[in-house]
Amino acid sequence: MVPAQKAVSRTREPGIHGVTADGFEAVRDAFEANFTRRGERGAALAVRRDGELVVDLWGGTADADATDGQGRPWTRDMAQILRSATKGVAATVVLLLVDRGLIDLDAPVCRYWPAFAAAGKKRITTRQLLSHQAGLAALASPLTPAQAEDRITGPALVAAQCPLWQPGTAHGYHAQTFSWLLGELVRRVDGRSLGRVLAEELTNPLDLDLWIGLPEDRHDRVGRIAVVEPPQAPGDALRTRPRRSIAEAYADPGSLTRRAFGTVFPSPDENRSAWRSAELPASNGIATAQGLAGFYAALAAGRIVSRRTLAQARTQHSGGMDRVLLSNTRFGLGFMLHGPASPMTSPAAFGHPGRGGTLAFADPDLGIAFAYVTNGMYPTVTSDPRAQTLVHAVNQALTQGRSAA
Repeated sequence: MVPAQKAVSRTREPGIHGVTADGFEAVRDAFEANFTRRGERGAALAVRRDGELVVDLWGGTADADATDGQGRPWTRDMAQILRSATKGVAATVVLLLVDRGLIDLDAPVCRYWPAFAAAGKKRITTRQLLSHQAGLAALASPLTPAQAEDRITGPALVAAQCPLWQPGTAHGYHAQTFSWLLGELVRRVDGRSLGRVLAEELTNPLDLDLWIGLPEDRHDRVGRIAVVEPPQAPGDALRTRPRRSIAEAYADPGSLTRRAFGTVFPSPDENRSAWRSAELPASNGIATAQGLAGFYAALAAGRIVSRRTLAQARTQHSGGMDRVLLSNTRFGLGFMLHGPASPMTSPAAFGHPGRGGTLAFADPDLGIAFAYVTNGMYPTVTSDPRAQTLVHAVNQALTQGRSAA
């Protein structure tokens, strides 16, 4: 239950629903402003503070590609694809196996996956995989969507791939290859798929609507995504477009940026049932905002992995100029850390954004778990202006609350 609940006013934006706790009215206002000023189609936001749900908002249409007035309304239990916000969830499954002594972060990956030793990869460690230092950000040739889904072709190709830089000497975002690197490692160690471990060990026991590999009986709860062009809101200081260097790199078929994000070609239809049912731990997790916030709240509270393992995961392992994102990024073990590429609520925060808008993280110092999901995909990779508006509003609410106390 949300303490001291306040029903959201519907006078300014009739499609917004939900509740906020006292002191979080600015978050409600920011959520509404994303619809009125920033072209939001459908979205949800959940924020927990010290385990209590203090923000629970949703609104708009469930289907971003629907003709005006024809889409399903977004309801509280609507789930959405997370894109790269999946990575933090997937990394947690690996950390669970680390906790159990089944994976040694500093042992070579080929100890668990012998074929991975090919092409000069004998010394690459799980720690390097999780911190995007393995040099495997792209493949020699892309996969088709069907190959990406089959759980065979992707692992075989990353096992055969030669590193693109000397592992451990630099970092570059493994946008798509993260799926097969982590997925196959978990399968080799545990015998189950990563999505199955997630469901059986974590999300089902915690009663969270969060999946990597969507069950057949949940497909009708998932909204449809579409690319939307962000409007230029007057006076909006938040950046709404990618950096010029990123845009140029996307336009260059030979760039590492383009190759890393284009590992699956042609671009998959992420609204297809087969894509949603596949297990792609880099990109196709599906969750409600409440489920995703609940996951990070449980993780930060020590209910998923040990505090010792979590402390390692939250520590910076790679940082500086990212060879793929062409900006300064900071990574722990599978999590992006608070920084210029993805500002969160404080330097203690860890989590992951998703290309196009989604953002989820925990901030143990402030007791915050935050999850924003959207179906209107902006041309952004990190630091989406809608998500940042909401993060700023949460910080504002926390600051005012401390001042009042």
